[in-house]
Amino acid sequence: MIALIQRVTNASVEIEGKMFSETQNGFLILLGVYTNDTEKEAEFLASKVAKLRIFEDENGKMNLSPLQLIESGKICEMMVVSQFTLCADCKGQNRPSFINAARPETAVPLYEYFVNLMKEQGFCVKTGEFGAEMKVRLLNDGPVTIILDTDKL
Repeated sequence: MIALIQRVTNASVEIEGKMFSETQNGFLILLGVYTNDTEKEAEFLASKVAKLRIFEDENGKMNLSPLQLIESGKICEMMVVSQFTLCADCKGQNRPSFINAARPETAVPLYEYFVNLMKEQGFCVKTGEFGAEMKVRLLNDGPVTIILDTDKL
């Protein structure tokens, strides 16, 4: 699995011209599922995201995780949007190949499993709609953008 994580002040998803979901103060997570991914990768990634220390502490250092924020009573919401294009292979070509991206019958259950794992950790989680044509808006805070790929961690 691969996740592009952006620390955001707010993020929203629009589908067919209508607001679908919106979140404040937390992460926008664009999530890609590879063909060989299993629940094990989703569990590892959900744990890593929750403990990722990219929020500032009282000294202005990126030292606090989303879990630490919610444990201290602060808001830290999550927006998880499916993004199969993160699995693109562009080696030796200009047109991306998506052969490494999981088919919907595999990707949807793993995407939903990841979302549920985040909820189980106490996060308010909003989503996009798997497979829909979405307009994603965000206000990146920092800007802070991190890529986590379970094949490389």
